[in-house]
Amino acid sequence: MKQQTLTTEYTFEGRGLHTGKYAHLTLKPAPAGYGIRFVRTDVGVEIPALASHISRTDRSTTISEGEVSVVTIEHVMSALTGLGVDNARIEIDNEEVPILDGSAERYVRAVAPDGLQAQDAERVWLEFDEPFEVRDEQTGSWVRVEPAATMSFEAKSDFNSRVLGVQEARWEEPADYVGQIAPCRTFVFFHELEFLAARGLVKGGDVDNAIVIVEHPVSEEQIESMCRLFGQPHLSVTPQGYLSNLKLHFPNECGRHKLLDLIGDMRLLGGFPKARITAFKPGHTINSVASRTGLKHIKHIK
Repeated sequence: MKQQTLTTEYTFEGRGLHTGKYAHLTLKPAPAGYGIRFVRTDVGVEIPALASHISRTDRSTTISEGEVSVVTIEHVMSALTGLGVDNARIEIDNEEVPILDGSAERYVRAVAPDGLQAQDAERVWLEFDEPFEVRDEQTGSWVRVEPAATMSFEAKSDFNSRVLGVQEARWEEPADYVGQIAPCRTFVFFHELEFLAARGLVKGGDVDNAIVIVEHPVSEEQIESMCRLFGQPHLSVTPQGYLSNLKLHFPNECGRHKLLDLIGDMRLLGGFPKARITAFKPGHTINSVASRTGLKHIKHIK
């Protein structure tokens, strides 16, 4: 299979989920062998989208080159992987990727109708010398990578939640990423919001870019506090346990979003893994450990 790049440029703009900073992001075609690279146009620094550049995994994935970073890269990385893009230059004029609607849908809906441009080089498939697994004994999370003939991802998420329960999701190329995975939005539990805000996160969060799950009864004072945090005049809790008048895209949308993140984080291996990747309770921290470990197990590229 030939490497592929974009046929034209696509620009997106908006606030970052955690920093709240406004940014313009442009996806551009790139030559064969380029891979995926982020370019901070405001400071003139290029950062390869590789696990060796991961610098932070606190509720999102950040890559850095020296003191310069790009925050929350996982959704656009997942979109490019699901679309089959080998090479792309991503220009951004601030430190965090716009959260848009909290999913990867706007990226794929923009790019997919135009198709991709085949290039004069074979796709980079990453093969591994042996199966390997990484675990977090404290959380019980694990990610397992097994050599395989094709690329596939499976995620099982146990949220210890009466609202969500246990959710499973799976994707393998060439299944329908655009319709089945990309629309799935990021989410947060109501009881986490004040804690996250106190840590300087979710400054750009609102009910239009995140699913908010309410596990326990909340007071009017708490609702009012969330209205102020999200800049909304009125919010309510649905009988199903979600903040505001929310309609899920899928019953297991949150589990599918965890899979979306896993796909994006594992793309930091530097190419398309020819492997079966399975995960239990995946998150950016355990995903990053898996992608870093995977760099040591790459057998050869063909």
